[in-house]
Parts: sequence; structure tokens; C-alpha cells
Amino acid sequence: MQLFRRKPLEIPSPEEALPGRVQRMPVPERHLVLGTPLAGPWPEGFKIASFGMGCFWGAEKFLWKVPGVYSTFTGYQGGHTPNPTYDEVCSGQTGHAEVAAVVYGPAMVSYDDLLKVFWENHDPPQWMRQGGDIGTQYRSAIYYFDEEQRVQAEASKARYQAVLTAAGFGEIVTEIAPAGTFYYAEPYHQQYLKTNPYGYCNHGFCQAAYPGAFVGEPTT
Repeated sequence: MQLFRRKPLEIPSPEEALPGRVQRMPVPERHLVLGTPLAGPWPEGFKIASFGMGCFWGAEKFLWKVPGVYSTFTGYQGGHTPNPTYDEVCSGQTGHAEVAAVVYGPAMVSYDDLLKVFWENHDPPQWMRQGGDIGTQYRSAIYYFDEEQRVQAEASKARYQAVLTAAGFGEIVTEIAPAGTFYYAEPYHQQYLKTNPYGYCNHGFCQAAYPGAFVGEPTT
């Protein structure tokens, strides 16, 4: 039986997705770099952001290095299967993207600061892939947690598209969607490049600088 049979590069419908399970993934108590919790409740006034930039190992490392970030962790979002495993997500039969989530205090780091890291450190015109990593789990995605984040994400996409177009690059295919349920990845995926400093990371500056929000635009 081909448990993970799928149509390539298509997100399955809820009816086609794997059934998953009710058991939640265990979550390590502390961030290996920042020393902060990996699960809430979070300090008052802090917010969560979530980004799909291809492989979540490198994405998380870029985000935990942002000054003012409180915590980061990896997981799966944007799909249908409850509490999926890494192998299931990689099969393409859950609909999830690999994501890196960020907990941040807007007084210390703005959402636009995080968007800058997102746009500059992957290739948003690539559809269902990043470089040699091909599959629905590697799609470019921003999952917003409130209306303010949605507005800022959409505005940032338009600004960055203008930069890419001027530089001769293609159309952004980034998915911008409501966050929905976040499922933690397996413990060994959390801060993976801390425990494996020479591990795989396909992220880096994408040759086009993000211009940042215009004066008067919300940035929190």
C-alpha cells in the first residue's frame, strides 16, 4: 500500500488529507538559544507571527537572531491533518507548510522587522519550493494572527514586489492567510541549527533588499 501517494505540488482537500491523531507533539520546555519558553502563556502584550520560508531550520535561526525576539519554534501550519508528523508533512498529504513561529514584544521589535527577515531570506517567486527543496511543505507563506498583521503583510508584499520587479525578478507567489491551528514540530526540529551547527540551511540574502514600511504605516 502506498500510504503517502499524492499528486505532486497540490495541496490536498480536507477529505484527501491524512487523518492525523489527537496526541500532541511533546514540546521542549526551553529555547536552546534564548532560554525562554516554547509554549505559552506569553508575557502580556506580546504577539505571535508565523512564516513559511522553505525548510524551517534556517528560517527559525534567522528569526531567533533578531534583537528583541522573545522566543521561536518550528511547526506545521496551513493544512488539514491534526498533529502531523514530519514524514506526513513531507508526503504532501497533510496540506501543511513548514513554518517558523516568533513570539515578540512590539515595543522591542516590530512586525515589519520580522517581515524584512522573511522577504530577504528566501525566494518568494518560487512556487511550492525553495531551491532544490520541492514540495507543498516548502511554500512561501505568511500566516497572520490578527487584522493588523494581515494589512501589514499585504502592504509589505506590494512594496517588495515593486523592488523585485525593478530588479528583474518574477511575481511573488507567497500565500497570505489566517493562521489557523499551529502544530509543533518534533522536538529535534526545535532550534535544530543550534544542536547541529553545520546542518542543512538553504537560506540567505536573496539579492533584493526589503524597503520597510512607509512613514505613517502601522508596523507593530
